Amino acid sequence: MIKFLVKTLITILVIALSYFAFIYFVSYSEGVRAGELVKFSRKGVLFKTWEGEISHGVSEAQRFEFSVEDSEEQVIKDLKKLQGRAVKLHYFERYANFFWLGDTKYFITKVEEDKKLNLKY
Repeated sequence: MIKFLVKTLITILVIALSYFAFIYFVSYSEGVRAGELVKFSRKGVLFKTWEGEISHGVSEAQRFEFSVEDSEEQVIKDLKKLQGRAVKLHYFERYANFFWLGDTKYFITKVEEDKKLNLKY
């Protein structure tokens, strides 16, 4: 009976760890989005996360919400500096999200100022 319980617990643990590893390390999609950086802030009660939003146009429906992991220090610094400017955001999308990493499934890995779009503003 004890062998059965130990094997069951080990199986459950392996399945749970496999699930978490898959969600964290495997990306669903990767890409680049461009637009005006309209919001970037650190929010949360117990787990503070970096959250932002870019606008693709005048409509509220054309907004892209994203998160930034705490380990991406250069990205955080660049986004703070480029607030209100046109930017290109390189991102990856996870299958699901962990609440302690961010509010969205989209995580920014690199930021570039979009000088062509900034000339229009």
